[in-house]
Amino acid sequence: MIHKKTRLCVLLAVFAAAPAFAQNVAVVNGTAIPKSRADALIAQLVKQGQKDSPQLHDAVRDELINREILMQEAVREGIPTRADVKAQVAVAQQTVVLRSLIEDYVAKNKPSDAEVKARYDELVKQAGGKEYHLHHILVDNEQQAKDLIAKIKGGAKFEDLAKQFSKDPGSGKNGGDLDWANPKTYVPEFAAAAEKLQKGQMTDTPVHTQFGWHIIRVDDIRDIQPPPLDQVKGQIVQQMQQEKLQAFEQSLRAKAKIQ
Repeated sequence: MIHKKTRLCVLLAVFAAAPAFAQNVAVVNGTAIPKSRADALIAQLVKQGQKDSPQLHDAVRDELINREILMQEAVREGIPTRADVKAQVAVAQQTVVLRSLIEDYVAKNKPSDAEVKARYDELVKQAGGKEYHLHHILVDNEQQAKDLIAKIKGGAKFEDLAKQFSKDPGSGKNGGDLDWANPKTYVPEFAAAAEKLQKGQMTDTPVHTQFGWHIIRVDDIRDIQPPPLDQVKGQIVQQMQQEKLQAFEQSLRAKAKIQ
């Protein structure tokens, strides 16, 4: 009868302790490692691209055990009480808290679809204009450029002369083809000369820039085609979130008493 009672007490003790053990992934020298800590680390690793798997859980458990062993040794040596370590811990703690604050703010202040569309329309309007399909030949001196212009007007093929004489390593081998671009992406002298030309025209005189002397031909002109909203929506949302966050920080700073 006494034997049965003892067994019953043991079983009750085991069941009572089960929930406590379930909250920990391990106990090291009497110090429990809570499951919540493992869950936080696993979530962080998954967010960084690792696959949630039993192997990852095992690896995290081993890592936390190793950390706890080292931490206990650090405590024995008095490292956590050092002033320099306390300062670093305070900074790390602040960083974690601020990251969570920022994540919460961004999640609660996402731009609406209407706001994103309005920003997209604004950007399209700002980027309006023409883009040009150009060919050019770049040489070192003005006289050579003049001679090449004369040859082209005399019937020589622009592309052949570009391949033979152009010093531009990017376009020369392609017959001087610069493909489609907004002229404003080129140096000012080059852009100004190109924008004065009509489709099919070539500069009558060489154009001087910091790179040398250019002969420019306009093959075609068209309105700039903006990318569709779906293609750039993510970038626009990110930009708007940064702006909202910056405004939030500035508003808090404006209300703060700084001495």
